[in-house]
Amino acid sequence: MKELANFLKIQELRKSHDLTPISISLHSVFCRPPGTGKTTVARLIGSIYRELGILAKGHLVEIDRSGLVAGYIGHTAKQTEKVIESAIDGVLFIDEAYSLKPEGAKSDFGQEAIDTLLKRMEDYRDRLVVIVAGYSDEMSRFIESNPGLQSRFNRYFYFEDYLPDDLLKIFDALCQTHHFELTSEARSILLNGLMELYENRNKNFGNGRLVRNIFEKTIEKQSSRLVKLSNVTKAEMLQLKTEDIALPAQR
Repeated sequence: MKELANFLKIQELRKSHDLTPISISLHSVFCRPPGTGKTTVARLIGSIYRELGILAKGHLVEIDRSGLVAGYIGHTAKQTEKVIESAIDGVLFIDEAYSLKPEGAKSDFGQEAIDTLLKRMEDYRDRLVVIVAGYSDEMSRFIESNPGLQSRFNRYFYFEDYLPDDLLKIFDALCQTHHFELTSEARSILLNGLMELYENRNKNFGNGRLVRNIFEKTIEKQSSRLVKLSNVTKAEMLQLKTEDIALPAQR
């Protein structure tokens, strides 16, 4: 991302000296597992492009198949057009974009959405950045299914699963935001659990989403423990103990 930002800065400098800038596609593919902050990164990209003068607004419009594809012939194009118009001068982020082209489907309204999108990407090539996201294998199939997609999407960002220590940092950040504190024993139990979940992960591993679910269940368990006590103190309300940690069962 830093290299891209540096490149774009130099292109703006070239224009200021009446030199022809080198045109490149800013449309991107996010290959990622769930819960790795793709929406946050897409929003940051919009902000960066705005600061660099590439996009006038840099706002983010997030959508998936259900927001583009209608259930009736002729309606999908209108619905897709409306979404695209809302994203002009910003970033259109399409999550699970491969669902627009279901594998093995002979006829599907998703193709109408793709055709409309490709046309508008050309019409608004200086005013619209499109980011499509999904699992790596599915996104490769999706992009390779259409020459128009291949020619417009040539910038790939790969998101990795968070390591156990990273997941623990996310949990700590949630604790700090909501004024909770882990005991050292609870912290050790949580880290060991996160390590086990990480080691046994599959492609649906939830990353940050998983940690948020654990945090919410942990607070529920703490509440169930505290409600049985009399005269609960502020310190007790802030402390998370080993018996509060709510790790999901391994499958």
